[in-house]
Amino acid sequence: MSRSAHPAGPRHADVLPEGHYSAPPSDLNVLDPKVWAQTVGRDGDGVVTVGGIDVKSLAEEYGTPAYILDETDFRARARAWRSAFGGDADVFYAGKAFLSRAVVRWLHEEGLNLDVCSGGELATALSAGMPAERIAFHGNNKSSEEIHRAVSAGVGRIVLDSFQEIVRVAHIAQSLGRRQRVQIRITVGVEAHTHEFIATAHEDQKFGIPLAGGVAAEAVRRALKLDGIELIGIHSHIGSQIFDMSGFEVAAHRVVGLLKEVRDEHGVELPEIDLGGGLGIAYTSDDDPREPHEIAKALTEIVTRECEAAKLRTPRISVEPGRAIVGPTAFTLYEVGTIKPLDGLRTYVSVDGGMSDNIRTALYDAEYSVALVSRTSDAEPMLARVVGKHCESGDIVVKDAFLPSDLAPGDLIAVPATGAYCRSMASNYNHVLRPPVVAVADGESRVIVRRETEDDLLRLDVG
Repeated sequence: MSRSAHPAGPRHADVLPEGHYSAPPSDLNVLDPKVWAQTVGRDGDGVVTVGGIDVKSLAEEYGTPAYILDETDFRARARAWRSAFGGDADVFYAGKAFLSRAVVRWLHEEGLNLDVCSGGELATALSAGMPAERIAFHGNNKSSEEIHRAVSAGVGRIVLDSFQEIVRVAHIAQSLGRRQRVQIRITVGVEAHTHEFIATAHEDQKFGIPLAGGVAAEAVRRALKLDGIELIGIHSHIGSQIFDMSGFEVAAHRVVGLLKEVRDEHGVELPEIDLGGGLGIAYTSDDDPREPHEIAKALTEIVTRECEAAKLRTPRISVEPGRAIVGPTAFTLYEVGTIKPLDGLRTYVSVDGGMSDNIRTALYDAEYSVALVSRTSDAEPMLARVVGKHCESGDIVVKDAFLPSDLAPGDLIAVPATGAYCRSMASNYNHVLRPPVVAVADGESRVIVRRETEDDLLRLDVG
């Protein structure tokens, strides 16, 4: 592969423009274990490997771009969450992060429950053999058809998100001769310190029933009167990509306050409390997420303390990690196509994917890392922006990062921590084909979601 010299963008910290980046690392060849899956490393030739397979071989067999998922890492993280909470709590994997039938089977085998939020996710779960009683069904606007299917299948819980849904679920369950277990999702007025669009517990948003003004208390009042449903608890979710546990402390205090109101008014102690998910992962070396056992200890202590103060029995806790399990397990493998240095600014590195396989940078201003993975390099670092092939100026994968200044077309680069939401939110913008998901473990690889083809695109176009 030719590595002829080309003009590069800024290379030295004293001439770098302002931007979203830290100083260049001392060695660009080092892979920070915080942001890469557990089995990722470099072989003797400097090529990155995962699950015992090098990325050149993966690119040759499956093409690029491709999501490469470390099955060993996924299973280990699932077990860590299950072990951290033990038998006195429930761990529901949030399927919206990434769901496939293989993932459903892994979850089942590792003893986790599953949270779905659409009819399609429910169909995937059931088709892969997840027991219906271990499924929770979320969503702010479930259709009657979705509710009917969920109740008929016997899902373990439906999370109610509005007054209309309380009545709708109760009516459908009663018509089927069922009594459906439900939780009520409330908004507790805690705004997580995240991007505005993914902070979901403040009142001015579409999810849940407000605690303020006694609205949630009225929802409980109505739910307890209906024969078709059994109210088992309260659900609260305060946001996403959260590192600080203080928000959970405030949320738990307010949720327990509602449980106390229910006890005092109705003589009923609801047996469950779901604190949602939203726990953060490391996208860059600057992120410092907590381990599952630390999170479990903190959440259990918070709920126990609040219940003791309210003289309530401590309810069974549920949590919903999705990103925290699958996010770090995968990276997206790209091939470099063109390199465009802009003097005094940065070098634009174009890859064969883009916003169609990772919309999060454009949508949330998300930060990612990137590394040269098909070889090592001793060249000095250059400030780069990794962009995609789409006809869109906002088609940015990694806003600002350092890559070796001898980077060349044909090199393979990888963006870690793309297991969550990247494939789930992927699109066919510009009629680009969505990449495959390739699972690797113990020296073997297999496709668990195949690459789209042009036939797939044209099959839907009936015009």
